[in-house]
Amino acid sequence: MRLASARPAPTEGQLYAAREKIHPASVRGTFRTVKWAILSVALAVYYGLPFLRWERGAEQPSQAVLLDLDKGRFYFFFIELWPQDVTYVMGLLILAALVLFAMNAVAGRVWCGYLCPQTVWTDLFMAVERFAEGDRRERQKLDAAPWTADKIWRRTLKHALWILIAWWTGGAWVLYFADAPTLVVQLAAFEAPTAAYAAIGILTATTYVLAGHMREQVCTYMCPWPRIQGALTDRHSLAITYRYDRGEPRGSAKKAAALRAAGRPAGDCVDCFQCVAACPAGIDIRDGLQMECIQCGLCADACNTVMRKLGRPEGLIAYDTDANCQARAAGAPAVYKPVRVRTLLYAAMISAVGGIMLYNLATRDLTGLSAIHDRNPLFVTLADGSIRNGYTLRVLNKRPIERAFTLGLDSPLPLRAEVVGGSGNTLRVPADSTQEFRVLVFAPPRAKLDRSTELTFVITDPTTGDRAAADDHFKAP
Repeated sequence: MRLASARPAPTEGQLYAAREKIHPASVRGTFRTVKWAILSVALAVYYGLPFLRWERGAEQPSQAVLLDLDKGRFYFFFIELWPQDVTYVMGLLILAALVLFAMNAVAGRVWCGYLCPQTVWTDLFMAVERFAEGDRRERQKLDAAPWTADKIWRRTLKHALWILIAWWTGGAWVLYFADAPTLVVQLAAFEAPTAAYAAIGILTATTYVLAGHMREQVCTYMCPWPRIQGALTDRHSLAITYRYDRGEPRGSAKKAAALRAAGRPAGDCVDCFQCVAACPAGIDIRDGLQMECIQCGLCADACNTVMRKLGRPEGLIAYDTDANCQARAAGAPAVYKPVRVRTLLYAAMISAVGGIMLYNLATRDLTGLSAIHDRNPLFVTLADGSIRNGYTLRVLNKRPIERAFTLGLDSPLPLRAEVVGGSGNTLRVPADSTQEFRVLVFAPPRAKLDRSTELTFVITDPTTGDRAAADDHFKAP
């Protein structure tokens, strides 16, 4: 007798199979403990990080992690990124993809089983469900029971807690876009921007639906990673595996004991289906690696509990490789190869991308300059015969203090620059901002001029020695 699959086949005329509700049983063990630890740390970071302070100086935000959309700044502790630093975002995305590939090559879908936000919040929602309705059998009985006062109370409590968690999840998200303590007060007083309430509402709804109702459907149908992993996993990648070389042939504990007493082969699997009951996706790991499996290891914890009770060695279900299962079945020793060409290549790529990003971050310019030549007219001939060109300079100051830059010119012509409305050739730029300046450049009368001559604007900070330059052209008849 085998347990019915959690994924019923679609009937004729249906495009997909209807979802069958899954009631995972609670388990205890190494993998469950690791998942609780990661869940606790992840939620503590997510909910608490907006309130962490970081002093940056006067008139600068004191929130450690902040995405200021109004000013176009991203603050991460001592790092401040501007829109011009979008390459760092691209680098982080590339780095994240490579890390995921490397994790998959070494230990399968370990990201999905332990670190994915969908997994973390689904685990939290299932813990609330067990608190309100009981473990697997109690929930199954409650589903089949009529709507009594007890059932209404339990269901109301569960959904109320789910909505509360989802609401705070959405609320915590918007705190990353404004000063957290200030925004909390504004939200409580109904004085926050409309966009904040809209974002909280959307994220509350999506968290409640995805973590509370869709659960494994998100991983199976909405997430592309189960399909991608097939191309990234090889025979030496660790994955939660039923060691069929040890578990087969299956049979009850009494039957297995009788076979062993008679000197006949008997597997350690007693067909108790505890691995299926513990699986959040409702699959049978003994059928082999499946797309729905997120490699969380809860089936291994459930199996180890049974093995301990039967006095059999643990690890009938464990992280292992296809190559080792085949080797043991053939009587050869198991060999683990976490270091191989694929993992070395990923490690090298991660190191290269990470190193380039760190170098660029450490050596990036905190001063910028751009120049735009007037289009109409390109030049003006003055009464004394001199030629004038007009430019718009934009100076970027990424430091948290006001700075006074000295403007200079680099050109083979004897040119002179004049800042309109300024004092000499000094350009003052407020802290952490950009400033536009109107600059006129003059060529003296009777100078030998080409129709277009290369010209470079140079600004220098006398205090720090920072320099920035922008190339353009000087136009003449």
